Amino acid sequence: MSTPLAGPAFPSPAQSVSPALSRRNFLQRAGALLGTAALGLPAQALGAEVKSIQGFESADPKTNAAPGWEPLSNRKIRVGIAGYGVCEFGAAFGFQDHPNVQVVAVTDLIPERCAALAKACRCSQTYPSLEALVKDPLIEAVFIATDAPSHARHCLEVLRHGKHVATAVPAVFGSLEEAEQVWAAVKASGLIYMMFETSAFHADLHAMRTLYRAGDLGKLVYAEGEYYHYMSSPIDSYKGWRIGLPPQWYPTHSNAYYHCVTGEAFTKVSCLGTPSLISDFQTPNNPYQNPYATEIALFHTSENGMARMAVSWDTPGASGEMGRIRGQRGSFYGQYKGLSEKLPNLQRPAFPSTMVGAYTGHHGGSHPHLTNEFVSALLQGRQPLVHVAMALNLTVAGIVAHQSAIKGGRWLDIPHYKM
Repeated sequence: MSTPLAGPAFPSPAQSVSPALSRRNFLQRAGALLGTAALGLPAQALGAEVKSIQGFESADPKTNAAPGWEPLSNRKIRVGIAGYGVCEFGAAFGFQDHPNVQVVAVTDLIPERCAALAKACRCSQTYPSLEALVKDPLIEAVFIATDAPSHARHCLEVLRHGKHVATAVPAVFGSLEEAEQVWAAVKASGLIYMMFETSAFHADLHAMRTLYRAGDLGKLVYAEGEYYHYMSSPIDSYKGWRIGLPPQWYPTHSNAYYHCVTGEAFTKVSCLGTPSLISDFQTPNNPYQNPYATEIALFHTSENGMARMAVSWDTPGASGEMGRIRGQRGSFYGQYKGLSEKLPNLQRPAFPSTMVGAYTGHHGGSHPHLTNEFVSALLQGRQPLVHVAMALNLTVAGIVAHQSAIKGGRWLDIPHYKM
């Protein structure tokens, strides 16, 4: 069971079912990213109209990763991939290009997308559903890149069939009961779970984490995380699940600027929301009964500090996943400033040169790092960086934050998971 750090766990949200709307075709208007600083902080966007999904803009594939990747073994882990979708996530993290991976099977519910995923992953074996794919005895691990409302259900299905699992964000979708189910299933199985939180391997956040672990920041007094993803209309999604999406149900990109730096947790939250300023962003009576397109949460942390985490769908301008932190010994606002004079190596770890490709620059250059971390954890039999406890802490804080917003900013306790 999870451990509430302050008071009882708050009840799960009433609206925890996936939406069942017809798929709608929208053209996204997004603020274009104009480049990144040396450590990966997003530049100011000018709100130009583009057709690409934010995070997937054309980017320099060069990342400030350390050179000289060395394989841990010559073993190839047999991986199945579920989901292609509008973001083409199933192929966007480069499993097919990792020298320690063999993609043995793929699936997508839409036959044309399943065929495209198989082609992208250079894989001949396809299945019509995840439920069919997990029965393949050759598969050792599954990467879930399906629609967000299905992540927890699909994760549980993979674990039931005795396979390791990695999933796109978020870990669960608006349901604290699902969080408990995932936690119990992973712990009981002894299998490895990882959530692919892209902010965790942004160059700036990796530098923050390295400094924190080295003691150059001390305890964090204050952290800020922001996920600004401007959409004039919701992105076309399976069963329209993004229509009316509560911002803090998709909180991990911003919350990572505390959790993935420190490994600590949020204990309480007060959150306020703002209705959409764009007339067609949210339909009346959307499936979540959610009135907000922007939600700003103030958290207490387990270090007796504070954090402000923002998620917004309808504010053009600066966009992306970004954050800043202040500690007892130093701060990081694009660079370190503090008491320490000699700092550790802040480069991100090396990854295989075979993974340098079109997807390498996506989401701050995080994609190959996430895949290599999962594969390395499997080969070494260790917990990955974003293990199940961190994944759930990243996610459930936002679920409770949205409940706080609905209650006018009332302070609420947050369940806490600890390995």
